[in-house]
Amino acid sequence: MISKTFNRYIWLLNTLLQHRRLTFEEISYHWKDSYLGDGKPLALRTFHVHREAIAELFGVMIKCDTATYEYYISSPERLRNDRTRQWLLNSFTISNMIEAGHNMKDRILFEEIPHGTEYIQTVIDAMQQNKELEITYQSYYSDHNQTYHLQPYAMKVYNQRWYVVGYIREKEGIRNIALDRTNDLSIGSETFMMPEDFDAEEYYANTVGIFVNDKLKPQKVVIRAYGIQVEYMRSLPLHFSQQEVNAQKGKYSDFQYHLCLTPELSSHLLAMGETVKVLEPVELKEDIKKRLLATLSNYDS
Repeated sequence: MISKTFNRYIWLLNTLLQHRRLTFEEISYHWKDSYLGDGKPLALRTFHVHREAIAELFGVMIKCDTATYEYYISSPERLRNDRTRQWLLNSFTISNMIEAGHNMKDRILFEEIPHGTEYIQTVIDAMQQNKELEITYQSYYSDHNQTYHLQPYAMKVYNQRWYVVGYIREKEGIRNIALDRTNDLSIGSETFMMPEDFDAEEYYANTVGIFVNDKLKPQKVVIRAYGIQVEYMRSLPLHFSQQEVNAQKGKYSDFQYHLCLTPELSSHLLAMGETVKVLEPVELKEDIKKRLLATLSNYDS
């Protein structure tokens, strides 16, 4: 259960993001009308305490315009552009809404995250302390557990799964570990130095999904989308490098990317079915054809 105090911070941030500028009297009015206010106005001293806590927790300043006595978030883009802050804010906002309307909890459904979330705090602790993790892990390709010593560099959520990326001593390289395939995890005694040249965003920059292969080089990829799929890809790009390079209204659009050719990229495209076609490179086009033929062969008998 999220603390009521933390809920207050989230409510205050959301209210100012929504209304942009409010006097204290207006904030207090909205507070009184909310489930947190319980029909009572917000005390001025409490408001200022919350302002200080928000600055410390989120790095976001709530300032006052002395000409109008309106309060506003000085850098709202810090919340909107920082994916970690935005994810945290959105998560707690939804939790607030569900808590406010108890009768709604069975009507707001979330995608289930498999086993492994119980290890998240331990991973974060190891990252903060720069300590190795000792992991008992079972991959999809093995019937046996394997023990790895991993230096945790970063965490990533992908397809409802939590992953830890870092240097694995036994593999002598950087790898991903899926927490839902982890049978045991603990902080070891060995410390490590976080590489100054490692950047999690850059590590995944040229891939769709979680798979990274240092031997693969990003290349030009062009996908043709048909019908309603065009609008889907415009609203939810396959990758941040997406550019619409050729649009034939009512027929199709061509989208260009800068990507490594990974199995996950092929899987994404196959999931779109007949609504997309690979134009280039030939290597990716042939991989899609091969997978489609293999799929069709499953229906021959």
